[in-house]
Amino acid sequence: MGHPHTHHADHDHGHHSAPGHDQGHGASARRLLIAFGILLTFTVIEALGGWFANSIALLAESGHMLADCGSLLLAVFAVRASRRPPDARHTYGSSRYQTLAAYTNGLILLGLTVAVTAEALRRLIAPPPVDGRLMLLIALLGGGANFGAFLALSGARSLNERSARAHVLSDLLGSAAAAGAALLIFEFAWRVADPLFSLLVSALILRSGWQLTREAGHVLLQGAPHEIDPEDIAHDLEHLPGVRNIHHLHVWSMTGDAPVVTLHAMLESADDPQSVLKLILERLRDRHAITHATVQLEGGTCPDPSEHRCHRA
Repeated sequence: MGHPHTHHADHDHGHHSAPGHDQGHGASARRLLIAFGILLTFTVIEALGGWFANSIALLAESGHMLADCGSLLLAVFAVRASRRPPDARHTYGSSRYQTLAAYTNGLILLGLTVAVTAEALRRLIAPPPVDGRLMLLIALLGGGANFGAFLALSGARSLNERSARAHVLSDLLGSAAAAGAALLIFEFAWRVADPLFSLLVSALILRSGWQLTREAGHVLLQGAPHEIDPEDIAHDLEHLPGVRNIHHLHVWSMTGDAPVVTLHAMLESADDPQSVLKLILERLRDRHAITHATVQLEGGTCPDPSEHRCHRA
């Protein structure tokens, strides 16, 4: 085996668009569009209700929902853009648009948290008069609309859709907080309940936004999926017959759901490299659930004596 051999294995997650992927993208876009339609309709209703009830909480929530409508449109664009086939400048295709959209949505959630917190603190100082009865009615209707949008995204699996669902969940929490504040205002004229409930929701939204941004950023930085330990994979493959060592092993994900692996495998001999390659690919698939792998087979001495994976422990 005078020269290295490189093999690409892509059983289920090819660079091309398979029919199953197209169907999945279609279902994803439909879920997002249904949620968008529900939220956009109620954004208008909530804005009008907030105006007539003189409720800054409802107006702020309608602005929150309008921003989330924009986030859902961004998610739909990402799904449709990800259908584009690979080309000379985008050899992996455009699937990472979804991860980029998720990261952007996470940043938007963090920005909304800052805005809502600032408004809540302002209202703590000078709570405005509010029509508690109308505020309660609109908040309950908003909660129903947000719950419907949340159900529409219940089949979400991709990081992109989960980011959109996080936005809808934040709207649902906002409606619940507005309803709780409206009850206190209506029954006890306790106007300070409005900003206090808003601060509670802000803390919940901050948590969701931070987790989403951190997860999407990890994917964009080509970090290894949290459930996969590259060292464990390397040690496992080194126990296969015919494998001397595994080095230059990298694990990442394009969209946060399907791991991708590249590695160099130094073989004990050059007698039957294809059999060893088959063992490596089968072990990656069966034990580590990795179906997209690029394996370079090598013989002779270690290409880099300082490489810490050049010798078995």
